[in-house]
Amino acid sequence: MKEGVVLAEEPSIRRLLASSVRAGRWTVLAALVLVSGLLVLGQSVAAASLAGIFLMLFLFQRGERPGPAEAAARTELAEEPVPADIADVMPAPPLASPVLEALDMPVLLIGPSEMVLHQNASALRLFGPIPAGSYLGAYVRSPGILDMVRDTFSSGRVTQLEHSERLPSEAVYLVRAALAASQPAGQQGQGAGAGDAGMSGRLLVLSFTDISQTRRIDRMRSDFVANASHELRTPLASLTGFIETLQGPARNDTKAQERFLAIMYEQATRMSRLVDDLLSLSRLELKSHLPPQEEVELGPLIGHVHDSLQPLAVELGVTIALSLPEQPVRVRGDRDELIEVVENLIENACKYGQEGKKVEVTLAVGANGPELSVRDYGPGIPPEHVPRITERFYRVNVETSRTKKGTGLGLAIVKHILTRHRARLVVESEVGRGTVFTVRF
Repeated sequence: MKEGVVLAEEPSIRRLLASSVRAGRWTVLAALVLVSGLLVLGQSVAAASLAGIFLMLFLFQRGERPGPAEAAARTELAEEPVPADIADVMPAPPLASPVLEALDMPVLLIGPSEMVLHQNASALRLFGPIPAGSYLGAYVRSPGILDMVRDTFSSGRVTQLEHSERLPSEAVYLVRAALAASQPAGQQGQGAGAGDAGMSGRLLVLSFTDISQTRRIDRMRSDFVANASHELRTPLASLTGFIETLQGPARNDTKAQERFLAIMYEQATRMSRLVDDLLSLSRLELKSHLPPQEEVELGPLIGHVHDSLQPLAVELGVTIALSLPEQPVRVRGDRDELIEVVENLIENACKYGQEGKKVEVTLAVGANGPELSVRDYGPGIPPEHVPRITERFYRVNVETSRTKKGTGLGLAIVKHILTRHRARLVVESEVGRGTVFTVRF
């Protein structure tokens, strides 16, 4: 390798000297003319002294101000191949950076000594700044990823694995390791030497694809199937048991028949509500990407829901206080779906906030648009449950929900409807002091 560098220097030095002579040819010519004149006049000592002075000035001038030819020669020397041991800690090739920065996934460029040579902007957000030349294990503390990197370097195979992070929040990444050429194909044939062999194929691209949302959806789907099956199995089991009882021991017991038939009717009604809610969710998911185009006035709509829920409120001993603005408040929406949102929120407030004996429904126009709030003064929701109450079949208290004839899908339907309407549901709750559900259009 060192011999290659020496051989590369010799022609460059000859070119440097030749270009220097060419650049100072007028100075040399003038000196020769003057010295020749002095020699003709017999002034040999003066001619020799003057020639020496001109030569020293010329060399001093060239050493102080290198010309374009010398700069070009130095550039050629700088472009000579780099030894393989130095290449291991070199930064990423110039063309790698813009390509990696264009990717929306975190990518690390790794050298054969498990050194991080480059990180793109997404990797900077994920890992923080990693100085070039740092050891990968100091920033990626996963033994599985480190073993995968070593295996890829030794075997040359593309490898991948799933990696989970718990902090600062739960996330799942598909980590992929693959060897990559150190420079573009168009540059590999230029200036080939030992340095190219040291760099070629010795860089590894480590990419992180965030699959957290996919895994979360898979988990929600499996939970949904399990919960739906459980919710449907419970009333079906009750119906089957009571039918067998009516066909057997209670065949001639009129009082038992009346009691069992009432329970059977209640269970069948519950199963019907559950099926209706499941169908509503399916319909909402099919058109979730289509925003409604109609214009709906919220005041009369909320008044209609208030009137329809009055019998339930009287039965539960709850008073519904309604506060509506004088001016009309209009939003783009689907009237039937918005009625379902208001019904769910007020009905839940009456059922689960029954202890407070009062539910306040307020419609106002805020700085960013209309806001509908439903406040109850019941037991409130513990803070650990608040982020999950809009999940399907999620209940803060299973027994209380079933006693109140809830299906566990009401708030999930509300969330889907509001998503289609480009609105937000904000939940604020304090244990012992009640809950406020606010819809911001």
